[in-house]
Order: sequence, then C-alpha cells, then structure tokens
Amino acid sequence: MTKLRPLPLALALAAFFIHHAAQADDLVLQRVLVEGSRMSQLGIADSANAGTVGQKELAARTVYRPGEMLEAMPGLIASQHSGEGKANQFYLRGFNLDHGTDLATTVDGMPVNQRSHAHGQGWTDVNFLIPELVARLDYRKGPYSAREGDFSSAGSAQVSYANRLVKDIASVTVGQDGFARGMLAGSPEVAGGTLLYALELMKNDGPWTRGDDYRKTNAVLRYSRGFANNGWSVTAMTYRGRWNATDQIPLRAVEDGRIGRFDAIDDTDGGNARRYSLSGIWRQTDADSASKLSAYVIRNQLDLYSNFTYVMNDPENGDQFAQPDRRVTGGVDASQTWHVHRGDTVASDLTVGARLQNDNIFNGLYNTRARQRLSTTREDHIVETSGALFVENATRWGEMVRTVAGLRADRYRFDVRSDRRENTGRTSDTQVSPSFSLILAPFESTEFYVNYGHGFHSNDARGTVAGIDPATLEAVERAPGLVRSRGMELGLRTEAIPKMQTAVSLYRLDFDSELTYIGDAGMTEAGDASRRYGIEFSNYWRPLKWLSVDFDAAFARARSRGANLDGDRIPGAVEGVGQLALTVDKLGPWSGALRLRYFGPRPLIEDNSVRSKASATLNGRIGYRIGKDMQVEFEGFNLANRRDSAIDYFYASQLAGEAEPVEDIHFHPIEPRSFRVTFTKTW
Repeated sequence: MTKLRPLPLALALAAFFIHHAAQADDLVLQRVLVEGSRMSQLGIADSANAGTVGQKELAARTVYRPGEMLEAMPGLIASQHSGEGKANQFYLRGFNLDHGTDLATTVDGMPVNQRSHAHGQGWTDVNFLIPELVARLDYRKGPYSAREGDFSSAGSAQVSYANRLVKDIASVTVGQDGFARGMLAGSPEVAGGTLLYALELMKNDGPWTRGDDYRKTNAVLRYSRGFANNGWSVTAMTYRGRWNATDQIPLRAVEDGRIGRFDAIDDTDGGNARRYSLSGIWRQTDADSASKLSAYVIRNQLDLYSNFTYVMNDPENGDQFAQPDRRVTGGVDASQTWHVHRGDTVASDLTVGARLQNDNIFNGLYNTRARQRLSTTREDHIVETSGALFVENATRWGEMVRTVAGLRADRYRFDVRSDRRENTGRTSDTQVSPSFSLILAPFESTEFYVNYGHGFHSNDARGTVAGIDPATLEAVERAPGLVRSRGMELGLRTEAIPKMQTAVSLYRLDFDSELTYIGDAGMTEAGDASRRYGIEFSNYWRPLKWLSVDFDAAFARARSRGANLDGDRIPGAVEGVGQLALTVDKLGPWSGALRLRYFGPRPLIEDNSVRSKASATLNGRIGYRIGKDMQVEFEGFNLANRRDSAIDYFYASQLAGEAEPVEDIHFHPIEPRSFRVTFTKTW
C-alpha cells in the first residue's frame, strides 16, 4: 500500500529552489545528467507534461537529422518534406506546427523561431545544433508558465549547451547515400576560465534521384568562467548550409509510373542558409536570490526555392518561387528571483523578468525558373519589436501543496514597408496572459497537477497591415497581431513502482484562430478558431542497471470552431503518435538502442474524406567501446524498410502534359533502410 509520507521537506525545498531559481547546467548538475538516467521531476515540475532529458539519454537516441533530437519531448514528431537543410516540420498535441509555429524553441536562451518569416511564421531551423555539446533538453507543453511567451502554446523546448565537456572528443561518421560527418570538440582551461570549441563538417546526398548535395559547416566558440548558476559565458556560433531539394511529389505520378518514389518534379528546388550569433549569459545565485541577464544578436540569411504546383500557374516557365529572408535579431532577457521563507514549512520563489526583442527583416517573394528571377510578387522591410514583463510566484504551502501563479504582459509593434503602398503601415498589439498551477503531493511518490493558463502566438507582421493580396490584387482583411490561446490540464506523475517514472495528462487547448500558410501570397493568414482535447502518457522504466524502457503515447482530437461549410477538421492535425524504445548501456563494452516510432493518420481536408496513412519507423544502434577512449557505433535507420510517407498534403497541382489541375495527395517518402558507422575518440 502506498504510504502517506511526503518527501523529506529539506530535500523538496532544495529541489524547489534549484528549479525555480537557477535552472542551470553547472558542473555538478551536468555530471548528474551525464552519469544518471532521466531526471526525476517529483517535487520539481509544475505539470505532468514538463521534463528534463539529460545528455546521456539524448546521446542514446538514434536520429537521422538534428531536428529529431527534439523528439525526446514525449508526443513530438519531427518530419521533413524537402531537402535536408530546410527547417523541419513539427507535430505536437493535435497540431501540424508547420516549421515551428506554436513550438517555442531556444538554444542557450536565444530564440530559434523567426517571426514574420518569408516561408512560414515561427520558422525553426535547428540544423546548427551540434548534438555532442547539448547538456540537456528542458521541455514543457501548454500555456501554463508566465516565463514562456510567443509560440509556446503547444509546447516549448529549451536546449542548453555545456560550458565544459567531460572529455575532449573527435568523431568521424560515414554512411550510405553519400553521408559523411566529422566533428571535433574540446574545453581546455584558459586564463582562469574554460574555452569550449567545436567544429562540425557534414555532407549528405540522401536516396533521391538528384542528390540533396547537402553541405554543412558548423562551429561554436565559448569562453566561460565560474559555473552556469554563478558565472558568465560569451558564445559565438556560425552555421552555413546549402542543398538541393526533392519536395513532395504527386501520388498519381508515382502510381502510373511517370516518376519514381525518390524522383523530383522540379530538380532545381533547394536553398542555402547562414546563421551567425553572438550571445552572453551572466548568473549570480546565493541563498536568498538568483539573478540572470542574457543578451544576443543573431544574423540569419535564407534563400529558398520551391515548386509545389509545377506548371499550374505558368505552363511556360513553371511555378517555382523564391523566398529570400535576411534578418538581424537582437534581444535582452533579465530576471530576478527572491527566496522567501515563512516559518518552517512555507517557502516561496518570487520571480520578475523582462524581455526585449527586435527583428530587422528584409524578405520577398519572386517567381523564378531554375532559381533565376522572373518577376516580383512582393518585397517587404519589416521591423518587429516586442517587450514583455512577467511575474511568477512559486510557493510551497507545506509538505503536500505547491502553487505557481503568474502574470505576463506582451507588447508588439509591427512596422512594414512594402513595395505596395496598400500593404505598408504600422500597428501594435498587447496581450496579458495569466497562469496558475496547483500541485498536490499526498503520497511519497505521487503528485497531481491542475493547470490553467493563457498564451498566444504572433501573426505575420505583413498580415497585420495588409490591404491587398499581392498575387491577386484583391482586398484582404487584416489579421490581429497577437492571437490568444487558453489551456487547461489535469495531470498525474508517479514513481510508486520502483525504478519507473510515469506521467499522464488530460488537456484542452483553445485558439482564437489557426495559422494557414498561403504560398501564392508568401505569408501566413489567420483562420478559424479551434479546440483540441487530448491525453498523453509517458513512461520510463529501468528494470536493470543496464536496461531502460521508454514508452510514450499521445492522442488528440482537433476541431475547427468556425463556420466552415466544408467541415470542421483541421488539415494535417495529428491524431495519435507513439514511441517505444529499449536502451542498453553499462553492459561491459557494449551499448545499444532500438526505437519504434508511430506517426498516426491525419485528415488532409476539412471534411475528412481524404486522410493520410499512418507510418512507423524502426531505428537502432549498437556501440562497442575499444579500451577507455575509443568507441565504434553502428546506426541503422528504417530497419524494416517501410515505404511510408514522411508527410502528406492534399491540394491541386498540374504536371506537364496534363490539361488541367488535379486535386491529389502529395507526399514525401521516408528514406529507405540505410546504415552509418561512427568512430569516436576521447581524451
């Protein structure tokens, strides 16, 4: 029978302060995460859907591309419908998040989501991640924290790099389909601090008839002093990538033999991307308070060439279009936490914070042929500025009750200078977002959660001042700058069964409007309101010191609440996902993992008459340590060699030789079975 004895108060208070004050990857915490398994969230988390995944567990995952590292967040799917250098497509909690909308992603405190992007609102390109440097991934789902702002309603992922490595490392990977990667990283002591450096070079062609020819150069240089919760660091990053793209293809052309599964319709699609950043973080923590100040400046450049409808709009030149985006993003984040003790049993953390961000953006939409510009649809200069203030109080009222109450205020200013006077203007919007969480711990190893909160996402700045559609010149209705979400959730987390961590949550999330990408206009537009219900289950079991088992499953019901006569389904809204993984380590020199991922069917149009099929992939790896400092690892992807889709869409397109457009499923196949081998040296 489960005992009614709470966790020891001193231990619980210590965990409470660590979580709400620093949340830092200092050397002690870093070693805990490296040497241990998944970190327990009892006495720490504010909801059943929040968690931390450490370096060791992240390293055990077999990922085909960097974006799949985010799948360590239970219920998240990262997919791809184009070339390897393009931002991933994400699915979570009944959302097709496109390239990152409503999934707030940060790396070392720098926002990855790009606002008012040329291709999609909240564009989230994580191809610059170097997995060996990641110390941990913190995640949460739902709008239940005043600390989280734009794009975080479905979820947020915070990636933290280590200040220092346990050992210096060099690795070389070769594989099928022209894959090769080299990585070198170290962290020597220099001038009383630590100099972290890393260099990554990679190429990948993939299985496509015209290879991706993806070339990536990635580098990180960081100098730090002290620890992450009591010290400072300055970091420079640079990333460059270029690629060809085999975008989604029409099912009809594959079924009648006109093209193969790995062929392209327009083999000149592709792109190139660059990212440069300079950031700094300072933290100071003592027994009574914790202070944090961070600042960053990021330069992103993207040239993207796509053709989704082939020759439907221009039979002579084809429908390829270019979407260049140039931007400089700067920001400052500051927070101050005070620890307040009230007697022997009541303790509080009071946090106030402020955030400023400015994006100076130049983007456009052009008609092209083989990447050569033919005409201009639109050109825009956007200055988008935001400021936020938040206050959050986390209180432990005794040994069995905790509360977290927060209030956040965001102010956005949109300034658009377009090549058309009708689409030029300024506007602003404000959002106030309350949140509240109640945590009950009546048992020693079980907690219950009640969460409620408001969140938001920002709309494309161009839509907030638009007067006409630049493609058709017809009048359009302006979109609101900020769109409110409302969420509520009931959750349970338990470790009542020895060596097992289990979390269950039941949630509802409402949005005042969905975002829809309009390719012809080169922007996203606000659509109907929506509601989602869902249930999530996450389980981690370590029955033996050398074996762990992960099982996650999530189901969602997404419906439009507008007056759409075509139906109330939301195209692309994921209904069910799941993962089952077995991981072996500390078995002498051997280690390994096997992971099965299920990506459920989705409605592709509003009346649900056309649906995607479910897909399942099985990935695995086997590692063998040669002595103390050398390891060889074999990785296999899509081991069952399934012919599934990575993504599906339904729309009209026209191929050469067709008399008129045809509505059809357009899909991007998952890559066939392939293998890679990695040699790693540490010292």
